Amino acid sequence: MPAGQGAEHSAEEILLGFAAAVRAAGVKVTADRARSFVDAVGRLALDRRSDVFWAGRATLCAAPEDLPAYERAFEAWFAAERSTAQRMEASASSVSAAALDNDGGGPEGGRDQLRALASRRERLRHRDVAVLDDAERALLHRMFEELPVRLPTRQTRRRRLDRHGDVDRVRTLRDQLRRGGEPGPLRRAKAPRKPRRLVWLIDVSGSMAPYADSLLRLAHRVVQAAPHQVEVFTLGTRLTRVTGALRVLDADHALALVGRAVPDWSGGTRLGEVLRAFNDRWGQRVIVRGAVVVIASDGWERGDPALLGRQTERLHHLARRIIWSNPHRGKAGYQPLQRGIRAVLPHVDYFIGGHSMQCFEELLEVIANA
Repeated sequence: MPAGQGAEHSAEEILLGFAAAVRAAGVKVTADRARSFVDAVGRLALDRRSDVFWAGRATLCAAPEDLPAYERAFEAWFAAERSTAQRMEASASSVSAAALDNDGGGPEGGRDQLRALASRRERLRHRDVAVLDDAERALLHRMFEELPVRLPTRQTRRRRLDRHGDVDRVRTLRDQLRRGGEPGPLRRAKAPRKPRRLVWLIDVSGSMAPYADSLLRLAHRVVQAAPHQVEVFTLGTRLTRVTGALRVLDADHALALVGRAVPDWSGGTRLGEVLRAFNDRWGQRVIVRGAVVVIASDGWERGDPALLGRQTERLHHLARRIIWSNPHRGKAGYQPLQRGIRAVLPHVDYFIGGHSMQCFEELLEVIANA
């Protein structure tokens, strides 16, 4: 490592930058996991590449599917072509980052750009999407494309033979009858899991205008992951189904189609009446029964809040889970005082924030486990 390099960036900065690079590679890395990674490396030998690798593998990865992306990020971040002495200082105060390929400069410029990008992404995760400038919004759009998506699942009724499953009494008894009552090996079966349907209801009224674009981009990312398991509607003064538009591969083109299809963009809001229309038309169909329903709205209701509460309760009887995402939920000092929010809270399973990338990541995590 060149002289003076360790003084520019502390070990904690480099390790947190690596955690951000792993997150950018598609691994669900939370702030707690990143902090656990830094703490784990601090208890090991910083001059040993294997210790850093296994510390990150144990703290940053949550599933076997995360391992390939983590390994690629590790090999790219910590220069494999350099010796251990060159990568890490003998003291426990600094760790060298990798020199990635950079079309605009040499290795030093590549390191600086990568560190700056990782730090910028980390800060952007906690920013309110309503106050971003054009450059930050462009980076946010790229971050949406990298979000890992897992749909909720359900067990099917049809059981399949599986040596690791539970004892299938019916198949075992049938085999025994074929043998004339002679005992034999037990048959085992397991019910496989299938994706559960997901329904998004996104408020595009005037009060939700600063967040509608980001919420629709998030819905577009989920639709692209499972085109036939996700339905998306917009709420305002009327109900509009926009699933077909969001199935278009390019996000900008898809949102342009949504903008032309939605007649009440940034208008008023009658959540109770629109939700009643949704229940009347779609509530009795397969797409809602047993589905996970996500309602993204601030809860400002110009109509009767009691109607909104009754229709949310009606929807709750049909769906498996109702998740309400409110962009003001995660902000300091927020209290659910709006009449609309107070009317729906008794019938909502999860009430979470929806104003930043971190909130969107938490929302996807709640959906996956619903």
